[in-house]
Amino acid sequence: MLLQVGGKRSALGLLAIRRVWSMTRSAHTAPQTLEYKPIKKVMVANRGEIAIRVFRACTELGIRTVAVYSEQDTGQMHRQKADEAYLIGKGLPPVAAYLHIPDIIKVAKENDVDAIHPGYGFLSERADFAQACVDAGVRFIGPTPDVVRKMGDKIEARSIAISAGVPVVPGTDAPISSLQEAQEFSNSYGFPIIFKAAYGGGGRGMRVVREYEELDENYQRAYSEALAAFGNGALFVEKFIEKPRHIEVQILGDKYGNVIHLYERDCSIQRRHQKVVEIAPATQLDPHLRDRLTADSVNLARQVGYENAGTVEFLVDKHGKHYFIEVNSRLQVEHTVTEEITDVDLVHSQLRVCEGRSLPELGLKQDKIRINGYAIQCRVTTEDPARGFQPDTGRLEVFRSGEGMGIRLDSASAFQGAVISPHYDSLLVKVIASGKDLPAASAKMSRALAEFRVRGVKTNIPFLQNVLSNNQFLNGTVDTQFIDENPDLFNLKPVQNRAQKLLHYLGHVMVNGPTTPIPVKAKPSPIDPVIPPVPLGEPPVGFRDVLLREGPDGFAKAVRAHQGLLLMDTTFRDAHQSLLATRVRTHDLKRIAPFVAHSFSNLFSVENWGGATFDVAMRFLCECPWKRLQELRALMPNVPFQMLLRGANAVGYTNYPDNAVFKFCEVAKENGMDIFRVFDSLNYLPNMLLGMEAAGAAGGVVEAAISYTGDVSDPMRQKYSLDYYLKLADELVKAGTHILCIKDMAGLLKPDSGRLLVGALRDRFPNVPIHVHTHDTAGAGVAAMLACAEAGTICPTMGHCVTCRCSISLEKVFDYSEYWEVTRGLYAPFDCTATMKSGNADVYENEIPGGQYTNLHFQAHSMGLGNKFKEVKKAYVEANKLLGDLIKVTPSSKIVGDLAQFMVQNALTRAEVEERADELSFPLSVVEFLQGHIGIPHGGFPEPFRSKVLKSLPRVEGRPGASLPPMDFQVLEKQLRDAHGDEITPEDVMSAAMYPKVFQEFKEFTRTFGPVDCLDTRLFLDGPKIAEEFEVELERGKTLHIKALALGDLNKAGQREVFFELNGQLRSVLVKDTVAMKEMHFHPKALKDVRGQIGAPMPGKVVEVKVKQGQQVEKGQPLCVLSAMKMETVVNSPLSGTVAKIYVTADSTLEGDDLILEAYCLQCPV
Repeated sequence: MLLQVGGKRSALGLLAIRRVWSMTRSAHTAPQTLEYKPIKKVMVANRGEIAIRVFRACTELGIRTVAVYSEQDTGQMHRQKADEAYLIGKGLPPVAAYLHIPDIIKVAKENDVDAIHPGYGFLSERADFAQACVDAGVRFIGPTPDVVRKMGDKIEARSIAISAGVPVVPGTDAPISSLQEAQEFSNSYGFPIIFKAAYGGGGRGMRVVREYEELDENYQRAYSEALAAFGNGALFVEKFIEKPRHIEVQILGDKYGNVIHLYERDCSIQRRHQKVVEIAPATQLDPHLRDRLTADSVNLARQVGYENAGTVEFLVDKHGKHYFIEVNSRLQVEHTVTEEITDVDLVHSQLRVCEGRSLPELGLKQDKIRINGYAIQCRVTTEDPARGFQPDTGRLEVFRSGEGMGIRLDSASAFQGAVISPHYDSLLVKVIASGKDLPAASAKMSRALAEFRVRGVKTNIPFLQNVLSNNQFLNGTVDTQFIDENPDLFNLKPVQNRAQKLLHYLGHVMVNGPTTPIPVKAKPSPIDPVIPPVPLGEPPVGFRDVLLREGPDGFAKAVRAHQGLLLMDTTFRDAHQSLLATRVRTHDLKRIAPFVAHSFSNLFSVENWGGATFDVAMRFLCECPWKRLQELRALMPNVPFQMLLRGANAVGYTNYPDNAVFKFCEVAKENGMDIFRVFDSLNYLPNMLLGMEAAGAAGGVVEAAISYTGDVSDPMRQKYSLDYYLKLADELVKAGTHILCIKDMAGLLKPDSGRLLVGALRDRFPNVPIHVHTHDTAGAGVAAMLACAEAGTICPTMGHCVTCRCSISLEKVFDYSEYWEVTRGLYAPFDCTATMKSGNADVYENEIPGGQYTNLHFQAHSMGLGNKFKEVKKAYVEANKLLGDLIKVTPSSKIVGDLAQFMVQNALTRAEVEERADELSFPLSVVEFLQGHIGIPHGGFPEPFRSKVLKSLPRVEGRPGASLPPMDFQVLEKQLRDAHGDEITPEDVMSAAMYPKVFQEFKEFTRTFGPVDCLDTRLFLDGPKIAEEFEVELERGKTLHIKALALGDLNKAGQREVFFELNGQLRSVLVKDTVAMKEMHFHPKALKDVRGQIGAPMPGKVVEVKVKQGQQVEKGQPLCVLSAMKMETVVNSPLSGTVAKIYVTADSTLEGDDLILEAYCLQCPV
């Protein structure tokens, strides 16, 4: 070993003599340059983190620093870190500014710069730039121009490697000048082949071609990328080696012929041929192979007289054979890991070598270089792994980095408020972790990445975390196909980003007002409700324990055997549907739920779900109805829950396949629902029987509800007679209902009628519990309920328990009422008293259901009929007669209301409607009812009115849903996962099955604003006032302290900046002012739910439009080429069709989802 070392030193000495002799032949390396000349001022002809890295090294050595910057980089940190900073490339495109050699040299000469460091990328491997520096009398911190030229020319570098005895990959001997030459090479060597930029690296201009059909497109893209990145589009072609490791050796040479290596780095983890994670040293590397790699690297450097820092790159195949790729005659992005394991500051060394110091003088001798542990570098970029690593741009609303022992950060633009533009590389920060071995370094890196908080742009951090937890990576056996062969790396854990999303929501409300429509100009009450005290421990045993123990049949028997009346609390659903337009939020229900569980454990049930609350939760309250059910179930485990099921319509307003209704009930039961109150808006028995069967199959208690209308005590109104209701009840009991219910949705059940109907039902069905559910619209509800109670029912409403035989503490009822009385004030904009000041006996005439009354009034106001509501109510009566005197409950009540408003708006009488039925354009709901879409009404459809309206339109025969094909839930789930990610639950699938569009909008809302159900109601509806301080509990143990600070002025983009203080730190969000934006012009966005609208997959510039208007395109055909962050992306057509309109031209600058073109689909269903 000693002899070998001595031999190497002898060889070095001989090479040094040759080097001195050769330098006398070159003007730019004259002997006087070997003298030590201190550098006093250094310019970095670059930007970003590498510029700052060099500035820091210069400052440590007492050297003054100069930055240059483009017009687009005025806000970048690198210009602020330097002692001096100067604009270059005025008027030029962003990249071209940093490639403008005359400007850079001019700034250097005018400001007494001694030396220029090129960084990496841009001009770092341009021999003409190195020569321009030398010609200007400014030192170039890097190899000589001649060496830069030789190493930058991939063909000549190959030739030098061959002459040095270094194995190379088969490839062209010179840059190719045409596609034909590439075709000839592929004919000789076969596929796959790879195009490489002849005058640059970093993955730019690099394209793998696996088939002949891909050759033309990839040649054009590689040429274009190389030209944009390096100013020269020359390419050469190589045979592509499958699944190699990418190993590179760090070398360092001086002006005296000394060359050393600093061992290797493994850069195999790549995407698009750009390195993502780098490791030093390479793991699982045979020591003999390491020796060959390092020896070849040093020999190659000596062959050309290499000085300063550089990297020799190799591919190592699965047999352990290595092939020379190229020499990067510059500092590499990943130089950091070498510094960490060797303790050699490469930038210091570069500067000192440039000054004329020898490596031995710097203490850099090969036998002194030792590997100490392992280091990993992760490049945190503003790219979205879920969208093919497409670059993301925008403003960093939040930036918090990971730190601590063993962590090094090299960054530039990583600070709150920084703007990430599409003009440059997407690198945000380099994170370097060091440890005694690879697992230790990986653990530190994982911890650091987990500490990062980056908001405002997408990053690749979730992807990097998956890489670091991958067993193949931890075992050190990765190759360049690692990412492609591990699709699980893209199973990305969603970033919650809850705090910043909430600030966006609050800012949106502050700028644009409430997200849910507000019917009247009333503000939520400033008084918060007081929650009554709740004892510690589990709540008492209730009727649900009976249900769980004895099942639905046993539960029904226990209810019937109970002495006295039982109550159902409707406050959690039907009460707020009628009084507050169904707008009460889960937030307020959860607060009082524990009190109910402890104080009213002997309730028959709590009605808290289904019906209108299901879609309203998503549509207007921006919360998940299933989550409401789950959370209330956890808080009230002892009280049975009751929901409203619209028979075959489930919780929707339309027909569904039978299996969808069955699946819905099954999922509802699994989530804690107990009693299914099944009804149909027309009392249409086939629809009811399907709902009952579905509820029973799910294991629920079936409560068949007869919708009540008319007056059984009035002998003049016999369409809905006592006999009608008894016959219907016979069918429902025969079908196996556990409980019979009278659903008096309009409050039409008078005391005499109640006594008559309930008495008859009790006589006929002595063993079946009877439940009466009413609305007190007319003010006679208490009297009616007392009459029903005498006849033997379950009393439905808690307010009546004062006068009933119910074992409920009045004191608890008072506390409960007080909570809801104050809570009701929070919903003042929706309170029925805004339109209905007291009970109204005209309901006995118009028969408008309680749940519809206030909604109808608000709807009339929105249609400009607010001052004609009295006329609307009268028209409601006439519309009901036109339609044949219907049972009126959702959705049949809406049909009557739509027709009534249509009549008032068009000043039509009942007679005129009947006469002109064949020429009027009726509301869609009316037409679909007459077609039979919701079933067949008692007594049939009104004729000839029906025939005149429908004319030749098709009619539905029998039960509407019977002919629908089964719903494929697996397909639906896959569609939802494709659209929204893998966090889709079975409950989400059912929400989408019931309300596809509403669910889509709800998911888009939560993607933007996160879960807002943690906000109190006043903040949700009205937003905070300036200077208001408040707390938001995200989850147990995680509370946000927020203060609203200020609202900014409108900017050119139609946005306002809203400032907050969050947990003591300043935060701000940019919010689009929707009113102001209507007056400003913006590029249209592609609508995701409109097939044929094709949007930009990322922000960027249009390089080329490849189609014309009217042209037919095939699915997958290239439409245009986008360039962002020096990377080009081809936008392909997602469908076959005809180009209808093109919205972009070459050089158009686009934001993400900006509309590129519209196409008509050739085979899409109309």
